[in-house]
Formats: sequence, C-alpha cells, structure tokens
Amino acid sequence: MTFVDGPVTVRVPATSANLGPGFDSLGMALTWFDEVTAEVTGSGLTFDITGEGSDEVPRDETHLLYRAMSAAFDLLSEHPDGLHLTCRNTIPHGRGLGSSAAAIAAGVVLARALVVGGGDRVDDTTLFGLATDLEGHPDNVAPALRGGFTISWIEGAAAETLRLDVEADVTVFVPPEPVPTSVARGLLPDSVPHGDASFTAGRAALLVAALTTAPERLISATEDRLHQSYRSEAMPDSYKLVRRLRVEGVPAVISGAGPTVLAFAHGLEAWTPAGWARRELRVSPEGAHLTV
Repeated sequence: MTFVDGPVTVRVPATSANLGPGFDSLGMALTWFDEVTAEVTGSGLTFDITGEGSDEVPRDETHLLYRAMSAAFDLLSEHPDGLHLTCRNTIPHGRGLGSSAAAIAAGVVLARALVVGGGDRVDDTTLFGLATDLEGHPDNVAPALRGGFTISWIEGAAAETLRLDVEADVTVFVPPEPVPTSVARGLLPDSVPHGDASFTAGRAALLVAALTTAPERLISATEDRLHQSYRSEAMPDSYKLVRRLRVEGVPAVISGAGPTVLAFAHGLEAWTPAGWARRELRVSPEGAHLTV
C-alpha cells in the first residue's frame, strides 16, 4: 500500500520573523495554530476551508497548501489520485504572522505522513530544505517546522537552522488591513550605511542572549536599523505603536514584514488601537506536528 488508510491531521503554529534586528534570519513559533487534515481519495481535489481567508483563498491546484504537498509528493515519487483537504485557519493572512509558512509546513509534513514509510524516505533536514525553497527564505518555515526560537541561514545552496528553547510572554496587535510581503520588501533600499548594518548585527547577537539568558536586555536587543523604518510608510500606525511602546520601556517590533506589532510582554490591553485585535501568546515549543 503506497498511501496510509484514513485522514492525517497536522497542527502548525503561527510564527514571527526578524524580531527586530534578525532580518531574514531569526524566527519564533507562537502558541497560535492552524489545523489541516488530508485524506487520499479516489480522484480529484476538494477543499473544506473555514476561518481566516476562507472567502479569499483558491480551492484548486494553485492553493499554497496543495502546491507544498505536490512538491513533497514529487520528492517521494508518489502522487495520490485524489485528495480531500480540510483547513481550519486561525492565523491571519497578510499580517506578518507566517500564514504562508504555516501552509507550506503543513503541506510538506502532511504529504510525507500520507506516504507509507515517508518518514524513512525523506528526513527532517530534507523537508526543511524543500520548505525553504518553496517559501524563498528560512526565517518563518524554520520555527513553523521545529518550534521554539530559530536562527537560520543559507550555507552554500542549503538552508540551515539552529533551534533554541526559550520562554517569553508575547502580545501581538493585529491591524484590520493586511500589507502584502511584496509591498513591504519593495520599500527596502538596495544598500544601508555601514554604521546601521554594524549596529543591527550587534543587536541581533544581543537578542539571542536576551531571549535565552538575559531578558532584561530585550529593549536594547530588539532595536533595528535595517528594515522597520523603511517600511513605515506602508504601515504608519504599526510603526507608531512600536515607537510608543518602546518609549514606555516595552520591547516591541514589527512582526515579520508587518503590519502586526509584537511586544515581549503581557498586560497591554490599554495599548490596543481601536479596531485592532490583540492576542496574548507564548513561544510554542512545538512546530508542525501530527495529531492523533
């Protein structure tokens, strides 16, 4: 038998990349999850989608979840005749909380789990490399797959990641309107002053220490001069909230490409802008994992 009998379900976390100075390298899994169930069928591709983005995402082969599964099936040299996919989406789309990385992570994990002996044929390192190729960079897919706090980089042509266990209170402030990642990236300059690069490199190193052994350093460790200010014109209210929180001593950053604001603290109800959602979270020790 090539495929397992019955459905397989994966739970995958939201993620926050960059965390201030760790541009395209640092990421963190959060206790906020999407859940996807896949089952091999006789023919065709069908979807049952509820929650975030259910009125907007495609229900055909162009869906990112299916594209990730198809790429993993290619790697396994196995393709089912049909699939039924059930998506329970809670992670907001286009808000800098890793919804695309969650879809990719869910897809590659599900495809491997659906193939009998898939875990023996494709290991976690290979799966991470595939997910990185699909996403374009490893900063979100690393924590989506492995949980915790991750440091990721490209070694030659291969994606590498180092996972650390950290504990932290996190609050996210989610604005009502998205900002496409392509728009946010398009605002970045081709080069930055050497002083800004040196400053941010030092803060990125400090952030690793702050999240593991020196939380009192988080306000300094989350400073950045590489990307957040350049993106402010696409998300002025988010950037304003970051600055206001930091003036009050709260370590706050733009989550990923934004426009969500992430703060390393709880009890920030009074700071929630009108019309925004606020959610208190923790760092998730688990990445994408199969559920029984």
